[in-house]
Amino acid sequence: MKHFRADLHIHTVLSACADLEMSPVNIVNMAKSRNLDLIGITDHNSTLHCNLVKRLADENGLALLLGVEVTTREEVHCLAYFPDRKSLELFQRYLEQHLPKISYHPEQMGYQALVDRDDQIIRLVEEYLNVALDQGIDQVAEEVHKLGGLFVPAHIERPMYGIVNQLGFIPDELNCDGLGIMRQSNESEIRKKYGLSNDTALIKASDAHVLEEIGSGTTIFELKEPTFQEISMALHGIDGRKIIKE
Repeated sequence: MKHFRADLHIHTVLSACADLEMSPVNIVNMAKSRNLDLIGITDHNSTLHCNLVKRLADENGLALLLGVEVTTREEVHCLAYFPDRKSLELFQRYLEQHLPKISYHPEQMGYQALVDRDDQIIRLVEEYLNVALDQGIDQVAEEVHKLGGLFVPAHIERPMYGIVNQLGFIPDELNCDGLGIMRQSNESEIRKKYGLSNDTALIKASDAHVLEEIGSGTTIFELKEPTFQEISMALHGIDGRKIIKE
């Protein structure tokens, strides 16, 4: 087993709230400079930059989880990760089916740009992505798991868009593979505050919207290799795979 340092919550320039320097190539270069072994790309309600970041990551010896940050009907932000491009493509179709069609003014709210490996803009997404789907959190979790993915409510303690603030509690019946916490939070304090057992996997990540934030929140995984399957096993404590408390 080896230790792998991961930042699994990173936005690209496709997220309107992200800095224009958050291009796929800049993200990969910054992740390498911060000595990360594994990153997760999690734009708001879109997976469309994942495949390019995956190609760039592969070329640079960096592991990647294909992901997205979903806003549920309750306005809870949840991270979803997928094992392959096929499942990612199917979830993208699900997002497009359930995302309200809302136009917006990018000059006021930020650009949603798809770029190529040379940082050239391919197109701007005209419909606003950072809005709630018409699907509840249980429905989103079910769809993610149906596609073989991992479902993780993001930054659970955050005053806005965290599950505790939006719902008032973490439902016992919610089928999730772990819970995300903010980069500045203390794991032990979070467990005590919300009554979480040690069996509940907590993922600390940067939620990076600018390059300097990448790697500012990380999780250390003990795995054989940094793959989706190994990460899944670690989240559930299977066969010695686990999260190492820093």
